[in-house]
Amino acid sequence: MESEFTMIAKTFKGLEEVLAGEIASLGGNDVEIGRRAVTFTGDKSLLYRANLWLRTASRVLVPIATFRADDADEVYQEVKKIDWEQYMDLTTTFSIDATVYSETFKHSRYVTYKVKDAIADRFNEQYGKRPSVRITEPDLYINVHIAERTVTISLDSSGDSLHKRGWRTANTEAPINEALAAGMLLLAGWKGQSDLYDPMCGSGTILIEAALIALNIPPGIFRKHFAFENWKDFNKDLFETVSEDDSDEREFTHHIYGSDAGFYAVQAATKNVRAAGLQKYISVKQIRLEELKADKLKEDGLTTDGALVMINPPYGERLGQDKNILDLYANIGKALKFQFTGATAWIISGNEDALKCIGLKPSQKIHLLNGEIECLFNQYELFQGERRVRMAELAETGERHKAPGNPRSTHHNPKAASGTPKFKRNYDKQPTHTDKRVQLSAPGRTDRQVPARGKRPQQTARVSRRPGDRR
Repeated sequence: MESEFTMIAKTFKGLEEVLAGEIASLGGNDVEIGRRAVTFTGDKSLLYRANLWLRTASRVLVPIATFRADDADEVYQEVKKIDWEQYMDLTTTFSIDATVYSETFKHSRYVTYKVKDAIADRFNEQYGKRPSVRITEPDLYINVHIAERTVTISLDSSGDSLHKRGWRTANTEAPINEALAAGMLLLAGWKGQSDLYDPMCGSGTILIEAALIALNIPPGIFRKHFAFENWKDFNKDLFETVSEDDSDEREFTHHIYGSDAGFYAVQAATKNVRAAGLQKYISVKQIRLEELKADKLKEDGLTTDGALVMINPPYGERLGQDKNILDLYANIGKALKFQFTGATAWIISGNEDALKCIGLKPSQKIHLLNGEIECLFNQYELFQGERRVRMAELAETGERHKAPGNPRSTHHNPKAASGTPKFKRNYDKQPTHTDKRVQLSAPGRTDRQVPARGKRPQQTARVSRRPGDRR
């Protein structure tokens, strides 16, 4: 692999600029925004750091060939020309994931199998044997992207999606994606500068992602494995140096609070917080939204003035009755107005009518995609007294907990350069939301006691990058 090469980080719709900012802060060059993706250049160290550090990426691809093709047979011939021996041998198992956005290639599964055949036939013709496709945990993940007649063949350096951090041991129904939760926090300007509260925390995703950002801990540090660790040019010493570097971790002097009305949700959140080793920074309790009171929150230690409140409420698909969901959102509005004075709230929802029932005027609206659901991510300033006066006061003091107009925040890396980076945009490089996806196979501080990479937290004398048990 060349000393500096091109990489593509995939992400969610609406988080492209946030991801571009993350990449720039890691030292990525030639950063260019596409549709649900960011292209950049860097060396092998950056590839490893990107997989460890990028909070809003789903995977990091390394293109190895790009060509134009008019039909599947031409794809076969071009793929067969690739020097696959550079990346694999007869013992290497592989899988292929294809993304197709083209009027020319309408039978995407057929194209996928032609790519598989091209690789297998190349080896069979030269060595009399062919490598095997493996349904789960292959040695090599191959990505095929077709935009009209342009075909890009890439190696997937991540393997499992990067949103699978490795700390989750318990689930609730339809938990929010970890990368989306991190993106929401970064859009909200979160860097650990205040208390944070999630009154509908579910399994604790927002709470845990908030703590990792506040402490500047890389989200990938919990993972047991990345796909690049199977590559022929994998540099184990370099990766250990990258993964054990804790020089960017920072102290978090505030606290993160979560609550939920459901007993099992609170249990799940508590288990996940413990698995991530973050119980020193996160408190979870069972309480209904309507029972939240400002004086009780203060007794629990929450400072609402300047705090960040983030909520991912139900959107209405599972409640069955429209009135139930509208009443829920009305209760959210009441709680925010009367119990969280002085805070800034952010709410994501795919139900625009329900959002209107909150009864507050959003100061900012951001369009995001949660799974296949188009959502609004709204910001609400919870001021006491006249809004204009309070806004002017905060503008003078610089205390407002706002989402930056430039969401490409560098706050997750204290070494990042200040200022507003400008990124190129090339939306022709990436597919739109109508993509058809076909799979050939199944898809700080250094005084903390932390477990080895990828293992469950446990008491140990060894200090490494895992958060572990912070007591």
